[in-house]
Amino acid sequence: MVKLRPAALLLLSCAAVLAQENSRTPALTIYNDDFAVVHQSVALDLKAGINLVHFDDATAQVEPDSVILRDPGHPGRLQILEQNYRNDPVSQELLLSLFEGQTINFASQRGERQVMVPGKVVRSGYVPHAQSVQPIIEVGGKLQFSLPGEPRFPALGTDSVLKPVLAWKLQIDQSGHTDAELSYITGGMSWEAAYNVVAPPQGDTLEITGWVTLNNHSGKVFQDARIKLVAGDVHKLPPPPPAKLVAADKLELNAQIAPPVKEKSFDEFHLYTLENSTTLHNDEIKQVEFIHAGGVQSQRLYVYDGAVEASMNEEDSPETTASFATESSKKVGVYQEFKNSQENHLGIPLPKGRIRIYRRDVATNGGPGQAEFTGENTIDHTPVNEKVRIYTGNAFDLVGERKQTSFISDDARKRMDESYEITLRNHKKEPLQIRVVEHMYRWTNWRLMAYSQPFNKTDAHTAEFLVDVPAGSERSITHKVRYSW
Repeated sequence: MVKLRPAALLLLSCAAVLAQENSRTPALTIYNDDFAVVHQSVALDLKAGINLVHFDDATAQVEPDSVILRDPGHPGRLQILEQNYRNDPVSQELLLSLFEGQTINFASQRGERQVMVPGKVVRSGYVPHAQSVQPIIEVGGKLQFSLPGEPRFPALGTDSVLKPVLAWKLQIDQSGHTDAELSYITGGMSWEAAYNVVAPPQGDTLEITGWVTLNNHSGKVFQDARIKLVAGDVHKLPPPPPAKLVAADKLELNAQIAPPVKEKSFDEFHLYTLENSTTLHNDEIKQVEFIHAGGVQSQRLYVYDGAVEASMNEEDSPETTASFATESSKKVGVYQEFKNSQENHLGIPLPKGRIRIYRRDVATNGGPGQAEFTGENTIDHTPVNEKVRIYTGNAFDLVGERKQTSFISDDARKRMDESYEITLRNHKKEPLQIRVVEHMYRWTNWRLMAYSQPFNKTDAHTAEFLVDVPAGSERSITHKVRYSW
């Protein structure tokens, strides 16, 4: 597992020590942005003075300069004089690269007989920290882009490593055993939240289930790990080029009956703690339920945003915006909105993630039927008592139409008048309300000179009209906007 360097390599008198992971379970704090902080205990038997320790149980994507090694019982007692990180574990491709330009033997099967074929390694195909390319081998004076057999290498050199290794030169003032605390940042680990929302056949009282999905691509298995998840926008500098990736395992669920996840505020973020320890293997997906709420009251919103919106730049003038297209969309968007509050059976900070909406069909016997998928979107980090609004698609039976009825530009008076008519058609069997959103994009100074329906000014460039449309009918509204400069 751990290799000891010969004492002759040391410039100082020291003891070579084997570093082993303590039996206590490791702990992980995983962030949204493909990195994590690893905490584990390392058993060390050290002699007074300088010790050389090789540790090969870190991940393949450890950030070496993030390593913290300390004796929790005696702060300051343990000092790292020097640290070296080796991440060139022995592989066929790596060994071929060490013999480029040389001739080695390749074992080739010829029927029932194995023969040795000498071949010169022109190109090994090994690319550090990246995917290998085709090797080039010269056999009998001819080049080929494949190995002529299984390579047979000389014995390994004393400086080769089988796994990524952290080599520490440690100084300690007295001999003894210590369970050192090792912490470091690693890439290759992430988590995300996902939500499944089920609505009944009629109405909008929701059942919401939230899942935490964990991904481990760090090149290390974490056995019975204690896991915390941080939600929020944590600023982190881009890491250096990653170490060569090792095929990663995924997670295996250790189901126990207990509250699965606890949440609390932490600094400017939110921390979610998985109550049960779990094992994280490579290349699996582990999911843990962290929300299950019923009776969540919501409302369905229909929004007609009919203008094909043009963007306005700072250098634009009213004259240039006058040429913007007045094209119209006929689609009416459907949104689901609910409040994240305790009164609404939620009240936990919701991490960003994908949210899927289902609605139950009515079974043939009149009861609730299967849950059918009706749309999905993403939500951002949502604090308690904030509203969640999800766009789920466009309504089939609702049609909007927007047309310009007049346009007058008066450069002498530095103003522009524009009128629109918006028609909404409801082909459903029940009446409903549609929100009509109008963007005043031509200029920054505007006011509505005339309007057939009351409106709300939702921001500096937007007006919103609430229009009730009877079943199987249509309604039209009009407005006239004046821009001035």
